[in-house]
Amino acid sequence: MQVAGKVVVVTGGANGIGKALCEAFHGAGAAKVVVTDIDGSGARTVAAAIGGAAFQCDVAKEKDILHVIEETERQFGPIALFCSNAGIGGGFDPLSVNAGGTSDEPFMRSWAIHVMAHVYAARHLIPRYKARGGGYFLNTISAAGLLSQVGSPAYSTTKHAAVGFAESLAISHRADGIKVSILCPQGVDTNMLRSIPKGPQSGDGDLSPEQVARDTLAGIGQETFLILPHPQVLGYMRKKTENYDRWIAGMAKIQAKMREEYGK
Repeated sequence: MQVAGKVVVVTGGANGIGKALCEAFHGAGAAKVVVTDIDGSGARTVAAAIGGAAFQCDVAKEKDILHVIEETERQFGPIALFCSNAGIGGGFDPLSVNAGGTSDEPFMRSWAIHVMAHVYAARHLIPRYKARGGGYFLNTISAAGLLSQVGSPAYSTTKHAAVGFAESLAISHRADGIKVSILCPQGVDTNMLRSIPKGPQSGDGDLSPEQVARDTLAGIGQETFLILPHPQVLGYMRKKTENYDRWIAGMAKIQAKMREEYGK
């Protein structure tokens, strides 16, 4: 799909990958880029710079996502591309004292933002997409959804679930002309990455959000399901499935190294 002339919505668009996506879609000729974020002021700042529109939106709340969809289509026309990009990095513990954590909160908040936000967007857009003969979902996930994130069980678990939902979305609605892409980078130079201890997610180098946005545009143009700004992730996935026990052992070594480094 080419975004030129299309209406595009981006959640988590006030900074990081989301901001870069908004700017890239505008540069590619989108008719209107709708910037949404829980930080309404930040969303408005990004939108103002690209002639877009902005909504404050907590993606963990179904009513907020529905409001964005309804108001976008009322004001600007049919949404062609909905980017569920918002994410959080909470629950990171490099020592991994207990994978079950000490409370439900990190898991439940991550579940709401990394999984249910995608579900809500699909729930309310699929009937519209079907009626129009098609549409596109881009779900920003992470290489953690394909591999794992050492030190953050909540992040890893919900990102894996997000991959599973995107697969179901693509399988269930291919016949409806609905396209799905998942964006799965490793380290990206964002506020979220800077907020957690340095870890294996940056082992292959941190990309700029702008580079990730360029790779995303190319992937959408080719209608590729799996967009990998760090192409080496494909090799890691193959090694994981070739010998799961060896892969677990290797990841456990990374965990041990992190405990040694951060436990001092």
